[in-house]
Amino acid sequence: MLFNSLDFAIFLPIFFVLYWFVFSRNLRLQNLLIVISSYIFYGWWDWRFLSLIVISTLIDFFVGLSLKNENSTKKRKFFLSLSIIGNLGMLGFFKYFNFFLDNFQSAFTLFGTQLNVNTLHIILPVGISFYTFQTLSYTIDVYRRKMPPSEDIISFSAYVSFFPQLVAGPIERATHFLPQFLKERKFNYSKAVDGMRQILWGFFKKLVIADSAAIYANMIFNNSADYSGSTLLLGVFFFAVQIYGDFSGYSDIAIGLGKLFGFDLMRNFANPYFSRDIAEFWRRWHISLSSWFRDYLYIPIGGNRGPIWKKIRNIFAIFVISGFWHGANWTFIVWGALNALFFLPLMLFKQNRKNLDVIAAGKMFPSFREAMSIIVTFALTLFAWIFFRSASIGTAFAYISGIFSTSFFSLPTLINSEMLITLFLTAIFIAIEWIGRESKYAIEHVGLSWYRPVRWAFYYSIILIIILSLGKEQAFIYFQF
Repeated sequence: MLFNSLDFAIFLPIFFVLYWFVFSRNLRLQNLLIVISSYIFYGWWDWRFLSLIVISTLIDFFVGLSLKNENSTKKRKFFLSLSIIGNLGMLGFFKYFNFFLDNFQSAFTLFGTQLNVNTLHIILPVGISFYTFQTLSYTIDVYRRKMPPSEDIISFSAYVSFFPQLVAGPIERATHFLPQFLKERKFNYSKAVDGMRQILWGFFKKLVIADSAAIYANMIFNNSADYSGSTLLLGVFFFAVQIYGDFSGYSDIAIGLGKLFGFDLMRNFANPYFSRDIAEFWRRWHISLSSWFRDYLYIPIGGNRGPIWKKIRNIFAIFVISGFWHGANWTFIVWGALNALFFLPLMLFKQNRKNLDVIAAGKMFPSFREAMSIIVTFALTLFAWIFFRSASIGTAFAYISGIFSTSFFSLPTLINSEMLITLFLTAIFIAIEWIGRESKYAIEHVGLSWYRPVRWAFYYSIILIIILSLGKEQAFIYFQF
């Protein structure tokens, strides 16, 4: 079920009424409602894949119970291994089986041996990478004794399957999110209004900005040989706008829905395109995944400790695996490796934690140096996005060579009134994001001190623009991951 669908428009108010007016006095029934509704929400795509969520939930729930009173290090590692193998085994089969099979076959071909191995017609379950990592964080934290295991299968199932963030995050930690299912939740009007405001901004990002940019990004990337270098550069820009508006828009909707039902979800994006270096970009982009890899992979393998060669190894490991998490394609691995190369000088010269504050805090404009840093960082990000968006390594290099051709100095083609409107709306969007960069989301505080009719005119203008943009809907990009 998509957030931007008629099905969800019917589903949400029904859930809201049952949640707050029927089951609000019984926490266990309220959690059971979350589980059932989340399964309906997920099963709307393909009910058969519900079994994967159920299996993952049961494995980690019983592993957690097994770890509760177990003091033997050997047995504790055994139980942890069951969780890791079970969860990553399902993820690996559905997401990477054909990738490894194809590359295994290609490796033999290089040595003159032809293998006739047929790949399987495997459908990738929506959101499997997200809920797998979420439930794994629980088992690992219980193993590390950072939290007690859950003894309530209903609340634990609700934690794993909570529908607002089930298929595209944020990837919540059990230490932060699971306790919220064990506490009584009361409707908070101001929190709900804040959530609705964030949902509104999320829909604007997705339906107006991302889906409009997607039209031109897809057109240019899918026919890159037909366009000039300047047009190809414009295509990368549109994709950068698309993927940010799409993914951060989903996160805003999910976080806003969480507030509507009394939950606090972690922030997943913090204006990453205003970053002054790649290290800052990765602290602000897909925060829940970046921090997950940091805490459960990067630090355990050594982090920034030890000799330089180990530090370099760890950086490449974290970025390459992060790239591979996104998809079973060499393009994602190259994308991750590129970001590691961009990050490496900052780490080696101990500049990777230089920009921890909000850029130009309390000011209207950045300094010249800050502005140039933003431009350089954004340029590096655009270059890496080419590999992320391309179907293969070859098409990515062809796209890059097309940009750096003599046609780069010509005017972009495809310029028409609709594209100009998209660029105009994107410029307004960037301006609002800049104004609200010190808030948790762009319009968190915008207009709160305005005269009420003006404030409501602002909100209704956003709603009107969203309605006028309907018909361009694109599937959420990160559903494929």
